[in-house]
Amino acid sequence: MVSVKAGKPLKKGSLKNSKPLAPKAAKTKHEKKKKTRSDNEETKTDENSKNGLVKPTSASEQLSFFLNQFQSANDIQLSSLELESIKESCFLELSKSLDQDVKTLGNHLQEAFGPSWKEVLSEKQLVEGKIDPGCPAVLIISTSALRSIELLRGLRSLTTECHVAKLFSKHMKVEEQVSLLKNRVNIASGTPSRIKKLIDIEALGISRLALIVLDRHVDVKGYSLFTLPQVRDEFWELYKTYFDRRLLEGDLQVCLYGPMPDGNVLKGKRRKNQ
Repeated sequence: MVSVKAGKPLKKGSLKNSKPLAPKAAKTKHEKKKKTRSDNEETKTDENSKNGLVKPTSASEQLSFFLNQFQSANDIQLSSLELESIKESCFLELSKSLDQDVKTLGNHLQEAFGPSWKEVLSEKQLVEGKIDPGCPAVLIISTSALRSIELLRGLRSLTTECHVAKLFSKHMKVEEQVSLLKNRVNIASGTPSRIKKLIDIEALGISRLALIVLDRHVDVKGYSLFTLPQVRDEFWELYKTYFDRRLLEGDLQVCLYGPMPDGNVLKGKRRKNQ
């Protein structure tokens, strides 16, 4: 997982998970019975919040969450040696001075890449032998096309010259995306199945990929990238096929974007560093 010091971004970086608390207005018994799914979701967020801000997620917390989800989804328990091969440095700890929402995603990426952010994330010219067509530096993975588009709103300041590659199936044909990926791509955003398909057919390259942003947003039905059955399975298949080795070799870093669920304790044994 990417060669960056634990708790620090690709070059510089930091992040703060934040979300406003829903106001607690007095309700009658009748109103409580008619509480909507959206209200229930806000309540869950409120429980994970303090003073209107979601608790920042450390590299250690991201690591524990990621390993738990990996073991649960794949119905396995990693050995001590396997657990030790995945370091905290594999996870990007974002700025604690910024909220962690759609609007601030671009700010976080800018901080993460430090002084080189414009060269890496905004320029549109291909560089022979260094920047090939269809090889993004950042890949954002979400549950759906709608969520991917929503996240792109926070990237407008970075993508005025080199547009984001939208890699999902809704209203977009593979042929269109293949054509788009013949140009320089700095940031790509999409869903697991379409991303894997485009890598499979060698339209999307990962040689330049430095950061994967995994969206932990929970929808109104209570599902996320890690809990929506089919999407979850597609994501882990994508990860194991193309990202696992690069992460372990230090060529790639992961960022879990969004509030941390309660009860995030690593299931498994990790020996203390020697």
